[in-house]
Amino acid sequence: MDFYYKPGLSHLAEFSEDLIAISPGYRGMVAQCLRDHRMDAATEVATQLKTIYGDDFFLGVQRTGALYEDIIGEGTLSLSQALGIPLVACNDVYALEPNTSELRRILGCIQTGRRLEEGGGAWDDVEENYFKSPEAMAQIFEDLPEALANTREIANRCQLEIATEQVLLPLFECPDGLSSEAYLEQLIWQGIQTKYGKVTDEIRDRVAFELNIINAMQYAPYFLIIFDFLDFCVRSDIPVGPGRGSAAGSIVAYALNITKIDPIRYKLLFERFLNPERVSMPDIDLDFCIRRRGEVIDYIVKKYGTDCVSQIITFGTMAARGVVRDVGRTLDVPLSDVDRIAKLIPSTPGHYTSIAEALEQVPDLKKAYDSTPQIKRLLDIGHKLEGLPRHTSTHAAGVVISRDPLMSVVPLLKNDGQIVTQYPMGELEKIGLLKMDILGLRNLTVMDDCVRLIKHHRNIDLNLEKLPMDDQNTYDLLCAGNTIGVFQLESRGMRTLIKDLKPTVFEDIIALLALYRPGPLGSGMVSDFISNKSGKTQVKYELPELEPILNETYGMIVYQEQVMQIASEIAGFSLGQSDMLRRAMGKKNKEEMDRMRDLFLDGAKAKSLNAAKAAGIFELCYKFAEYGFNKSHSAAYALVSYQTAYLKANYGIEYMAALLSSVTGIADKTSLYIQGARSMGLDVFPPHVNESAVNFSVTKHPEFPDKEIIRFGLGAIRNVGEGAVASILESRKAGPFENLQDFVKRVDLKQVNKRVLESLIKAGAFDGMGDRGALIGMYERVLEVGQMYVRERSNGCRFV
Repeated sequence: MDFYYKPGLSHLAEFSEDLIAISPGYRGMVAQCLRDHRMDAATEVATQLKTIYGDDFFLGVQRTGALYEDIIGEGTLSLSQALGIPLVACNDVYALEPNTSELRRILGCIQTGRRLEEGGGAWDDVEENYFKSPEAMAQIFEDLPEALANTREIANRCQLEIATEQVLLPLFECPDGLSSEAYLEQLIWQGIQTKYGKVTDEIRDRVAFELNIINAMQYAPYFLIIFDFLDFCVRSDIPVGPGRGSAAGSIVAYALNITKIDPIRYKLLFERFLNPERVSMPDIDLDFCIRRRGEVIDYIVKKYGTDCVSQIITFGTMAARGVVRDVGRTLDVPLSDVDRIAKLIPSTPGHYTSIAEALEQVPDLKKAYDSTPQIKRLLDIGHKLEGLPRHTSTHAAGVVISRDPLMSVVPLLKNDGQIVTQYPMGELEKIGLLKMDILGLRNLTVMDDCVRLIKHHRNIDLNLEKLPMDDQNTYDLLCAGNTIGVFQLESRGMRTLIKDLKPTVFEDIIALLALYRPGPLGSGMVSDFISNKSGKTQVKYELPELEPILNETYGMIVYQEQVMQIASEIAGFSLGQSDMLRRAMGKKNKEEMDRMRDLFLDGAKAKSLNAAKAAGIFELCYKFAEYGFNKSHSAAYALVSYQTAYLKANYGIEYMAALLSSVTGIADKTSLYIQGARSMGLDVFPPHVNESAVNFSVTKHPEFPDKEIIRFGLGAIRNVGEGAVASILESRKAGPFENLQDFVKRVDLKQVNKRVLESLIKAGAFDGMGDRGALIGMYERVLEVGQMYVRERSNGCRFV
């Protein structure tokens, strides 16, 4: 019985079947009445509960030394004897180990924002609330053996088994009474015909191979579910990305238009996505136009029902720097000391450094730890609390879809008004539920807006899925490092790398995304790649069998898939076995690696390959497995990089206008992209009430009609809201505004208030209608006259 929420007892009867009820020995409803010396009330509550639960109702008794516990205990024994209700020995458990009370008090202070010295928190009386051994409990309750026996009896009656080896995919209704497998195959071959035209033996064999595995694992409904809501996106003209993650290695996904990059052409492996030798749920994450992502989720909810679709919980944990600041605040350590210590803990993107690791790596931190007792205590406590959950939130993109109502499968809760699962993503996968990331990607919105601008201004229907992949303008732009606003390629470090690497084919862009990570950059691998590509160093292969695998990356192992291909080619591993090898290498499990090494060398020997060279190749794979990246993911995202670069190189003004519109309200990004546009020779004009649209737009130059400019959008002006912009655009339909006075007479002054008008003038939206300084000096009076005009007009009077 939850002591945080006390429903009327009459409501419990309908939920009593197959339940054992215990009134807690300290915080229960009965115990609270006894604490307050209200025996009659305690008797009434206990009697009602016994009536509801019968022989399945027990009175808990607890002995932790808490305040009033002796009074509650005596009353509980009396009630038990008087009403014939059995006792059960209890001990509230807040920790597994003893001597954690201070940590729990500090944790409670962090949660409530209190300082430890203030005391009085919820954790001040919990010294004994840890998981006691059977021997300890037997000693504490040696005078109540029946209570201990009842504890054991209840434990024996309770049994929970959570099935994990199952598939709980939603039912998908197929047309014409077809099975999921038959309908999936029909759709695949339709897609294959559209994608390839001529179906080769390689394509036919690849489809058959993937289908056999998908059907054997009972995942046909999974692909149909995704196909269905992506088909909705096509019908609704919602931009969808080319895929992400290992799913791009599936020709089935490609045929269904779930992914948009040819796995055969780019040597992507299905086994990296779905391995028949490693049973796990497929994982297809998808990107959608950030503006319309909600429509996709709404469609899924409508299709499968609100009771079967939910968002997913995430747990925010105490990270090293954050926990130091939290503990420091609770212990009242001077803020300057806390800030100094927190900043000494390394914070590197893509790599988490714990407090223990920081003490080993940072001499100044270790010195402070050893020399200052207060800092030592701060870091010791921080180390113990590090990694604990701090708060819950809703996963930004995760959605789970169930075959049965979710409340019958997984616990739910309300988080910020939304129903979410109490299991995070990993646990949902383990119990067989379908989870997927429905991600919003701003670049898809940018490209969609750009294509619409191109159609409007140039009357060109551009199909992003049919762009030439050898466009010279695009590669010239990339080689010049002119990649501000290009997906994944706009950071300063990436621009430097691009100029050094000089991509000339699409495969080079795939490699760029895989190489620009801390591991490859720090290992010198990137420098070797560039040197090999440029011809400064000669590419050599230990065995000729490696050349077809590594020639596109100039002799370097860049991708996880290459490790898999090498194991298959050199040692005769199946690609499924090769994926297991890749995973083992990544985890650096020595025992497993020794076993895999022996298998690798035995396989190479069976192929009559040089043993020493085979051993060297294994070690090379082991070395690069740490740095290897998922090629499927890199290839899919490289396609978005290429598409954005193509638009910028060939339709620069439309692309930059769309890009600027996408960062409305983000001042630093707006400034960056305006500079980027001007570096391309494009003119970006300030906003104007007679020329600007909501977003940045492409319009004629006011003085040179043959030239086009980017005009600042009204919606991008600070303090000018959607309502004000809508009123301006609606009023402008009657003709351009002549001056400030005409403007205030025609717009809705409830939307275009004093603050909005001032912001418009300062942004230059009235330039050409008078000196900006003069307009600032007079706008308040003009606004007053305008408001008077509106009042007189609403009263039916003619304003003079």
